[in-house]
Amino acid sequence: MSNHKLHIKKGDNVYVLSGKNRGRRGKILKVFPDTSRVLIESVNIVVKHQKPQRTNPGGIIRQEAPIHSSNVMLICEKCRTPTKIGKRVLENGEKVRICKKCDEIMDTISKAD
Repeated sequence: MSNHKLHIKKGDNVYVLSGKNRGRRGKILKVFPDTSRVLIESVNIVVKHQKPQRTNPGGIIRQEAPIHSSNVMLICEKCRTPTKIGKRVLENGEKVRICKKCDEIMDTISKAD
């Protein structure tokens, strides 16, 4: 099991930097840390041909596909722009993510991240 660290997490709003969906914004639905990929809402839509099964009638299904985490940038809630992320430890020992543009605290970093 590899221990990849990602700069983003589930629920973050991100901006796509490169690829066919460049310039689009979306919310992260799922993170795959082993492959450094993320699944973003309404971004990188692919067509999947599904065979009919008992519960599923089958047909052509449109769904999101994962993209690499290096192709996305976090959007700051305060300044509403894509930004790099900094990490800082506060006086009380709490780790937080900060926006590099406006130097605003974005959220706390939990132990699982």
